[in-house]
Amino acid sequence: VSELGLEDDVLPVPGDHPASRNRFLYTGGALHKLPSGLGGLLRPVPPFSRALLWSGVRDLLAPAGTEPDESVHAFVHRRFGQEVADIAVDSLCRGVFAGDCRALSVRSCFPALFKAERCWRSVLLGLALGSGKERGTESGLSRRARAERWSQWSLRGGMESLAEALVAFLRPRGVELHCHTPLRRLRRRPDGRWQVGLRWQGGWGTPHLTSPLLPALAEVLPAEAEPLSQELRRIPAVSVAVVNLQYEGVALPVTGFGHLVPSSEDASLLGIVYDSVAFPQHNGAGAASVRLTVMLGGAWFGQSFGDPAAVAPALLLQRAQAAVREQLGLELAPTRSIIRVHQDCIPQYTLGHWQRTERISRFLEEQRLPLSLIGASYAGVSVNDCIASAKVAIGRLLG
Repeated sequence: VSELGLEDDVLPVPGDHPASRNRFLYTGGALHKLPSGLGGLLRPVPPFSRALLWSGVRDLLAPAGTEPDESVHAFVHRRFGQEVADIAVDSLCRGVFAGDCRALSVRSCFPALFKAERCWRSVLLGLALGSGKERGTESGLSRRARAERWSQWSLRGGMESLAEALVAFLRPRGVELHCHTPLRRLRRRPDGRWQVGLRWQGGWGTPHLTSPLLPALAEVLPAEAEPLSQELRRIPAVSVAVVNLQYEGVALPVTGFGHLVPSSEDASLLGIVYDSVAFPQHNGAGAASVRLTVMLGGAWFGQSFGDPAAVAPALLLQRAQAAVREQLGLELAPTRSIIRVHQDCIPQYTLGHWQRTERISRFLEEQRLPLSLIGASYAGVSVNDCIASAKVAIGRLLG
């Protein structure tokens, strides 16, 4: 961000901001603030029937697991109890992965928790003692974010300005960008270079290919790379509908980041983010407006809405408005709405994902394929994870 000249446009949300401190769950037909501070640990706080202190004691006393992998739900149930698994972690996995914690792998989705238990027998003890990893070189902006405990950040012109700045940075340096251009074919030439074919041209040759495109790549790899294609096809992804709503002349019943919804409450609705709380700078002319992002579907998209490619936008808008009305009490119709369906947008690290990624890495190494796989399909779905995987891949290329 600093190198792109966007540092002055950063809108941080520091640790003492309501959007950092207040996060909610919607369960049992009501909003519940997630416990924070010592008081939230020592006494029962809805929706939990017991003080969370007892979940921590359970973790400290429970034996370490012995299985090479385990579902997130089974892991948390074993270490912290059923309520934490069914309510808190179920909701967390829906918010982060749009996925089902009963199918997701703890080893791949939450490697720090898995490692903490294996190294220290207790998750809490392992996290408290830390990983011992060095931070490496940090920018001034990164140090500021850590010092101020940013929970999130955006840009004054929205996150689209980051992509625009990247384009403005790359094109003068000789980088060709072909947007909305499907990859049609990929083959190895006799000289070892890749021949890359796009929709509108014969393609070009490159000595090394870096790809974040899992489905497209699996379908165009040459026959000699079929074992790799098969592994890539085994990594599923889910679709998410994102409905942005803007209201005027209303107020939220609570102030915070937003709320998540456990699958037991409403499988179709993942959660609602209160965008105008964290970033009122984006409200536009109506400074008092309320902006919300409603997330729908995920692992439950098919059973809730049918085919993501064919679902009617009006159905998604109706469902989003009903959720806002029922859960936040906003009865008025929104003054503006945007509906987008992102198909197969979040990879799912199901049980055994770590073995798939190991087999992929081993195949690339044994076959000496000049191919680097980056992006959200392998070792983290967040933007930060994707940036980190790209940096590692480039570091290996440059030695």
